[in-house]
Amino acid sequence: MAFDLSQKEDPDLRSEAECFPDIDPGIEVAGDRVLVQLRREKAKSKGGIILVDETRQTLRFNETVAKVRQIGPLAYKSPDTLEPWIEGPWCKEGDLVRTIKYGGDRFVVSPDDEGSPVVFITIQAREIISRIKSFDHAQKMKAFVD
Repeated sequence: MAFDLSQKEDPDLRSEAECFPDIDPGIEVAGDRVLVQLRREKAKSKGGIILVDETRQTLRFNETVAKVRQIGPLAYKSPDTLEPWIEGPWCKEGDLVRTIKYGGDRFVVSPDDEGSPVVFITIQAREIISRIKSFDHAQKMKAFVD
């Protein structure tokens, strides 16, 4: 599938709290895992059209922008010596990151605010692809959807 990169996407104008609501995932990660919260999908298009549930579900599971919520006790440590990695951890709790699109243990939590469900992923520490410099940068990022 070809992508038209000349097409300019509008930034996601929601606040960080709207994109990443503070929701208890109900778990604590173990080992070398990292728990990330995916950016909550939009309920409306940029033109104000309410998106159908099928479209929202596609957006929900194709998202790759996430917020680090928990880091396991063995993450970013040598499995042999348990010494921290020479380059240090790739991220810390609260960082915005890009994650792998497929993989990890994904689960959905329904919020108390009656908004869209929130997706969490438990991934291995090495599956953090990159750290996003700021929320402003994250607002402009979009996952490519097939």
